[in-house]
Amino acid sequence: MNLHQLRFVREAVRQNYNLTDAAKALFTSQPGVSKAIIELEEELGVDIFARHGKRIRGLTEPGRLVLGSVELIMQEIDSLKRIGKEYAAQDSGSFTIATTHTQARYTLPRVVQAFMQKYPKVRLSLLQGNPRQIADMVKSDQADLAIATESIAVVDGLITLPCYQWEHVVVVPHDHPLLRSPAVSLEEIATYPLITYDAAFAGRSKIDHAFSLRSLKPDVLLEAIDADVIKTYVELGMGIGIIAGMAYDPERDKNLRAIPVGHLFGMNVSRVAIKQGAYLRSYVYTFIELLAPTLNRKMVESAMRGDSETYDL
Repeated sequence: MNLHQLRFVREAVRQNYNLTDAAKALFTSQPGVSKAIIELEEELGVDIFARHGKRIRGLTEPGRLVLGSVELIMQEIDSLKRIGKEYAAQDSGSFTIATTHTQARYTLPRVVQAFMQKYPKVRLSLLQGNPRQIADMVKSDQADLAIATESIAVVDGLITLPCYQWEHVVVVPHDHPLLRSPAVSLEEIATYPLITYDAAFAGRSKIDHAFSLRSLKPDVLLEAIDADVIKTYVELGMGIGIIAGMAYDPERDKNLRAIPVGHLFGMNVSRVAIKQGAYLRSYVYTFIELLAPTLNRKMVESAMRGDSETYDL
Protein backbone atom coordinates (compact mmCIF):
# COMPACT_ATOMS: atom_id res chain seq x y z
CA MET A 1 0.00 0.00 0.00
CA ASN A 2 1.31 3.46 -0.88
CA LEU A 3 0.15 7.05 -1.03
CA HIS A 4 -0.11 7.00 -4.82
CA GLN A 5 -2.81 4.34 -4.62
CA LEU A 6 -4.75 6.41 -2.09
CA ARG A 7 -4.48 9.53 -4.25
CA PHE A 8 -5.74 7.54 -7.24
CA VAL A 9 -8.78 6.30 -5.35
CA ARG A 10 -9.67 9.77 -4.10
CA GLU A 11 -9.21 11.40 -7.49
CA ALA A 12 -11.24 8.70 -9.27
CA VAL A 13 -14.19 9.59 -7.04
CA ARG A 14 -13.63 13.32 -7.50
CA GLN A 15 -13.61 12.86 -11.28
CA ASN A 16 -16.95 11.03 -11.20
CA TYR A 17 -15.26 7.62 -11.65
CA ASN A 18 -13.60 8.58 -14.92
CA LEU A 19 -10.07 7.15 -14.70
CA THR A 20 -8.90 9.04 -17.77
CA ASP A 21 -9.82 12.35 -16.15
CA ALA A 22 -8.31 11.21 -12.85
CA ALA A 23 -5.04 10.37 -14.59
CA LYS A 24 -4.97 13.78 -16.30
CA ALA A 25 -5.60 15.56 -13.00
CA LEU A 26 -2.68 13.68 -11.41
CA PHE A 27 -0.38 13.96 -14.47
CA THR A 28 -0.04 10.23 -14.93
CA SER A 29 -1.37 7.50 -17.23
CA GLN A 30 -4.81 5.91 -17.13
CA PRO A 31 -3.46 2.32 -17.20
CA GLY A 32 -1.18 3.18 -14.27
CA VAL A 33 -4.12 4.48 -12.24
CA SER A 34 -6.23 1.43 -13.04
CA LYS A 35 -3.42 -1.00 -12.16
CA ALA A 36 -2.65 0.76 -8.86
CA ILE A 37 -6.31 0.68 -7.79
CA ILE A 38 -6.63 -3.02 -8.62
CA GLU A 39 -3.47 -3.78 -6.64
CA LEU A 40 -4.86 -1.89 -3.66
CA GLU A 41 -8.13 -3.82 -3.88
CA GLU A 42 -6.20 -7.10 -3.97
CA GLU A 43 -4.19 -6.11 -0.92
CA LEU A 44 -7.29 -5.08 1.03
CA GLY A 45 -9.25 -8.13 -0.12
CA VAL A 46 -12.33 -6.08 -1.13
CA ASP A 47 -13.58 -4.31 -4.23
CA ILE A 48 -13.47 -0.55 -3.71
CA PHE A 49 -15.32 0.20 -6.94
CA ALA A 50 -18.35 -1.39 -8.58
CA ARG A 51 -17.64 -2.15 -12.25
CA HIS A 52 -19.56 -2.89 -15.42
CA GLY A 53 -17.07 -4.53 -17.69
CA LYS A 54 -13.96 -2.36 -17.49
CA ARG A 55 -15.86 0.77 -16.55
CA ILE A 56 -16.19 1.98 -12.96
CA ARG A 57 -19.78 2.77 -12.00
CA GLY A 58 -19.46 3.77 -8.37
CA LEU A 59 -18.31 2.76 -4.91
CA THR A 60 -19.11 -0.54 -3.26
CA GLU A 61 -20.28 -0.60 0.35
CA PRO A 62 -16.76 -1.39 1.67
CA GLY A 63 -15.46 1.11 -0.87
CA ARG A 64 -17.34 3.90 0.90
CA LEU A 65 -15.61 3.00 4.15
CA VAL A 66 -12.24 2.82 2.39
CA LEU A 67 -12.82 6.26 0.85
CA GLY A 68 -13.56 7.73 4.29
CA SER A 69 -10.21 6.42 5.59
CA VAL A 70 -8.43 7.61 2.45
CA GLU A 71 -9.81 11.14 2.91
CA LEU A 72 -8.60 11.22 6.53
CA ILE A 73 -5.14 9.96 5.60
CA MET A 74 -4.74 12.43 2.74
CA GLN A 75 -5.96 15.26 4.94
CA GLU A 76 -3.24 14.43 7.47
CA ILE A 77 -0.65 14.30 4.67
CA ASP A 78 -1.78 17.73 3.47
CA SER A 79 -1.54 19.04 7.03
CA LEU A 80 2.03 17.75 7.32
CA LYS A 81 2.95 19.56 4.13
CA ARG A 82 1.37 22.79 5.36
CA ILE A 83 3.26 22.56 8.65
CA GLY A 84 6.52 22.28 6.77
CA LYS A 85 5.69 25.20 4.52
CA GLU A 86 4.60 27.42 7.39
CA TYR A 87 7.72 26.90 9.42
CA ALA A 88 9.87 27.41 6.36
CA ALA A 89 8.19 30.78 5.76
CA GLN A 90 6.12 32.11 8.65
CA ASP A 91 4.85 35.23 6.92
CA SER A 92 4.28 34.03 3.35
CA GLY A 93 2.21 31.49 1.49
CA SER A 94 -1.26 31.24 -0.01
CA PHE A 95 -4.62 31.81 1.64
CA THR A 96 -7.98 31.18 -0.03
CA ILE A 97 -11.28 32.48 1.33
CA ALA A 98 -14.64 31.27 0.01
CA THR A 99 -17.51 33.66 0.60
CA THR A 100 -20.69 35.16 -0.78
CA HIS A 101 -20.83 38.32 -2.85
CA THR A 102 -22.34 40.35 0.01
CA GLN A 103 -19.52 39.43 2.38
CA ALA A 104 -16.82 39.98 -0.26
CA ARG A 105 -18.22 43.33 -1.34
CA TYR A 106 -19.24 44.93 1.96
CA THR A 107 -17.61 43.19 4.94
CA LEU A 108 -14.23 41.92 3.81
CA PRO A 109 -12.53 44.96 2.21
CA ARG A 110 -11.47 46.53 5.54
CA VAL A 111 -10.45 43.11 6.92
CA VAL A 112 -8.45 42.19 3.81
CA GLN A 113 -6.74 45.59 3.80
CA ALA A 114 -5.67 45.20 7.45
CA PHE A 115 -4.57 41.62 6.83
CA MET A 116 -2.44 42.49 3.79
CA GLN A 117 -0.73 45.25 5.75
CA LYS A 118 0.32 42.62 8.31
CA TYR A 119 1.19 39.91 5.76
CA PRO A 120 2.17 41.55 2.45
CA LYS A 121 3.87 38.34 1.25
CA VAL A 122 0.74 36.21 1.53
CA ARG A 123 -1.06 35.53 -1.76
CA LEU A 124 -4.76 35.97 -0.99
CA SER A 125 -7.56 34.59 -3.16
CA LEU A 126 -11.31 35.17 -2.88
CA LEU A 127 -13.72 32.58 -4.26
CA GLN A 128 -17.42 33.45 -4.46
CA GLY A 129 -20.53 31.30 -4.49
CA ASN A 130 -23.69 30.56 -2.59
CA PRO A 131 -23.42 29.13 0.96
CA ARG A 132 -23.66 25.51 -0.21
CA GLN A 133 -20.99 26.04 -2.85
CA ILE A 134 -18.52 27.76 -0.54
CA ALA A 135 -19.02 25.07 2.11
CA ASP A 136 -18.10 22.47 -0.51
CA MET A 137 -15.01 24.51 -1.44
CA VAL A 138 -13.73 24.22 2.12
CA LYS A 139 -14.62 20.52 2.39
CA SER A 140 -12.74 19.76 -0.87
CA ASP A 141 -9.70 21.85 0.22
CA GLN A 142 -10.22 24.48 -2.47
CA ALA A 143 -10.44 27.09 0.28
CA ASP A 144 -9.03 27.49 3.80
CA LEU A 145 -12.20 28.91 5.27
CA ALA A 146 -15.69 30.08 4.33
CA ILE A 147 -17.70 33.10 5.47
CA ALA A 148 -21.49 33.19 5.16
CA THR A 149 -24.70 33.32 7.17
CA GLU A 150 -26.16 30.64 9.44
CA SER A 151 -26.82 28.12 6.67
CA ILE A 152 -23.22 26.88 6.71
CA ALA A 153 -23.56 25.97 10.39
CA VAL A 154 -25.45 22.76 9.52
CA VAL A 155 -22.98 21.38 6.96
CA ASP A 156 -21.35 18.11 8.05
CA GLY A 157 -17.56 18.17 8.20
CA LEU A 158 -17.29 21.87 9.02
CA ILE A 159 -16.67 23.71 12.27
CA THR A 160 -18.36 27.10 12.35
CA LEU A 161 -18.00 30.03 14.73
CA PRO A 162 -20.10 33.23 14.93
CA CYS A 163 -18.51 36.45 13.66
CA TYR A 164 -21.08 39.23 13.87
CA GLN A 165 -24.82 39.96 13.78
CA TRP A 166 -26.70 41.95 11.19
CA GLU A 167 -30.27 42.71 10.15
CA HIS A 168 -32.06 43.27 6.86
CA VAL A 169 -33.14 46.71 5.71
CA VAL A 170 -35.80 47.79 3.26
CA VAL A 171 -34.36 50.23 0.71
CA VAL A 172 -36.68 52.74 -0.95
CA PRO A 173 -36.43 56.06 -2.84
CA HIS A 174 -36.41 59.25 -0.74
CA ASP A 175 -40.10 60.04 -1.29
CA HIS A 176 -41.49 56.55 -0.65
CA PRO A 177 -44.65 56.22 1.54
CA LEU A 178 -43.01 53.55 3.74
CA LEU A 179 -40.74 56.25 5.17
CA ARG A 180 -43.79 57.82 6.82
CA SER A 181 -44.80 54.59 8.56
CA PRO A 182 -43.96 54.62 12.31
CA ALA A 183 -43.25 50.88 12.29
CA VAL A 184 -43.15 49.14 8.91
CA SER A 185 -45.14 45.89 8.87
CA LEU A 186 -45.00 42.80 6.70
CA GLU A 187 -48.45 43.66 5.39
CA GLU A 188 -47.22 47.06 4.20
CA ILE A 189 -44.16 45.57 2.53
CA ALA A 190 -46.29 42.96 0.77
CA THR A 191 -48.29 45.68 -1.01
CA TYR A 192 -45.28 46.69 -3.13
CA PRO A 193 -43.30 44.79 -5.82
CA LEU A 194 -40.30 43.29 -4.05
CA ILE A 195 -36.68 43.05 -5.20
CA THR A 196 -34.44 40.91 -3.01
CA TYR A 197 -31.87 38.13 -2.84
CA ASP A 198 -31.90 34.81 -4.61
CA ALA A 199 -33.19 32.00 -2.39
CA ALA A 200 -29.68 30.75 -1.56
CA PHE A 201 -28.30 34.06 -0.31
CA ALA A 202 -28.17 36.48 2.62
CA GLY A 203 -30.88 35.18 4.91
CA ARG A 204 -33.54 34.93 2.18
CA SER A 205 -35.03 31.91 3.96
CA LYS A 206 -35.84 34.11 6.97
CA ILE A 207 -37.61 36.61 4.72
CA ASP A 208 -39.73 33.90 3.11
CA HIS A 209 -40.47 32.30 6.48
CA ALA A 210 -41.68 35.58 8.01
CA PHE A 211 -44.15 36.17 5.17
CA SER A 212 -45.29 32.56 5.27
CA LEU A 213 -46.09 32.73 9.00
CA ARG A 214 -48.44 35.63 8.26
CA SER A 215 -49.93 33.84 5.21
CA LEU A 216 -48.65 36.63 2.96
CA LYS A 217 -47.45 36.14 -0.61
CA PRO A 218 -45.27 39.10 -1.60
CA ASP A 219 -44.87 39.96 -5.27
CA VAL A 220 -41.18 39.14 -5.75
CA LEU A 221 -40.46 40.98 -8.97
CA LEU A 222 -36.74 40.27 -9.18
CA GLU A 223 -34.17 38.10 -7.39
CA ALA A 224 -30.42 38.72 -7.46
CA ILE A 225 -27.24 37.62 -5.69
CA ASP A 226 -25.85 41.16 -5.66
CA ALA A 227 -27.18 43.94 -3.41
CA ASP A 228 -25.89 46.54 -5.88
CA VAL A 229 -28.17 45.04 -8.54
CA ILE A 230 -31.12 45.16 -6.13
CA LYS A 231 -30.42 48.81 -5.29
CA THR A 232 -30.11 49.72 -8.97
CA TYR A 233 -33.60 48.45 -9.76
CA VAL A 234 -35.05 50.14 -6.68
CA GLU A 235 -33.56 53.42 -7.92
CA LEU A 236 -35.33 52.83 -11.24
CA GLY A 237 -38.64 52.74 -9.36
CA MET A 238 -39.42 49.10 -10.10
CA GLY A 239 -40.12 48.17 -6.47
CA ILE A 240 -38.76 48.18 -2.94
CA GLY A 241 -35.67 46.19 -1.97
CA ILE A 242 -34.73 44.00 0.96
CA ILE A 243 -30.97 43.71 1.44
CA ALA A 244 -28.45 43.01 4.18
CA GLY A 245 -27.94 46.06 6.37
CA MET A 246 -24.20 46.01 5.71
CA ALA A 247 -24.90 46.55 2.00
CA TYR A 248 -26.42 50.00 2.52
CA ASP A 249 -24.06 52.96 2.67
CA PRO A 250 -25.75 56.37 3.01
CA GLU A 251 -22.75 58.08 1.43
CA ARG A 252 -22.74 55.89 -1.67
CA ASP A 253 -26.48 55.22 -1.86
CA LYS A 254 -27.55 58.85 -1.90
CA ASN A 255 -30.70 58.15 -3.91
CA LEU A 256 -32.02 55.64 -1.39
CA ARG A 257 -33.13 55.46 2.23
CA ALA A 258 -32.91 52.38 4.45
CA ILE A 259 -35.51 51.17 6.94
CA PRO A 260 -34.24 48.58 9.49
CA VAL A 261 -36.53 45.54 9.60
CA GLY A 262 -34.80 43.22 12.04
CA HIS A 263 -38.03 43.25 14.06
CA LEU A 264 -39.75 41.56 11.09
CA PHE A 265 -37.16 39.12 9.82
CA GLY A 266 -35.00 38.54 12.90
CA MET A 267 -31.28 38.98 13.37
CA ASN A 268 -28.76 37.11 11.21
CA VAL A 269 -25.33 35.82 12.21
CA SER A 270 -22.43 35.63 9.80
CA ARG A 271 -20.16 32.69 10.55
CA VAL A 272 -16.68 31.53 9.66
CA ALA A 273 -16.37 27.85 8.71
CA ILE A 274 -13.28 25.63 8.82
CA LYS A 275 -12.88 22.03 7.76
CA GLN A 276 -12.75 19.57 10.64
CA GLY A 277 -9.21 18.37 11.24
CA ALA A 278 -7.64 21.03 9.01
CA TYR A 279 -4.27 22.54 9.82
CA LEU A 280 -4.44 26.35 9.87
CA ARG A 281 -1.40 28.51 9.34
CA SER A 282 -0.78 31.21 11.92
CA TYR A 283 -1.87 34.02 9.61
CA VAL A 284 -5.28 32.35 9.13
CA TYR A 285 -5.87 32.76 12.87
CA THR A 286 -4.87 36.41 12.53
CA PHE A 287 -7.39 36.87 9.71
CA ILE A 288 -10.17 35.35 11.83
CA GLU A 289 -9.32 37.72 14.70
CA LEU A 290 -9.44 40.70 12.32
CA LEU A 291 -12.80 39.53 10.98
CA ALA A 292 -14.26 38.84 14.43
CA PRO A 293 -12.36 40.38 17.36
CA THR A 294 -14.47 38.23 19.71
CA LEU A 295 -12.68 35.15 18.36
CA ASN A 296 -9.06 34.40 19.23
CA ARG A 297 -6.72 31.56 18.37
CA LYS A 298 -7.39 29.72 21.63
CA MET A 299 -11.14 29.72 20.97
CA VAL A 300 -10.73 28.53 17.38
CA GLU A 301 -8.35 25.73 18.37
CA SER A 302 -10.72 24.70 21.16
CA ALA A 303 -13.60 24.44 18.68
CA MET A 304 -11.46 22.44 16.26
CA ARG A 305 -10.62 19.96 19.02
CA GLY A 306 -14.32 19.44 19.50
CA ASP A 307 -14.51 20.90 23.00
CA SER A 308 -18.08 21.18 24.21
CA GLU A 309 -17.97 24.92 24.91
CA THR A 310 -20.15 27.00 22.56
CA TYR A 311 -19.58 30.58 21.50
CA ASP A 312 -22.35 33.12 21.03
CA LEU A 313 -22.32 36.80 20.13
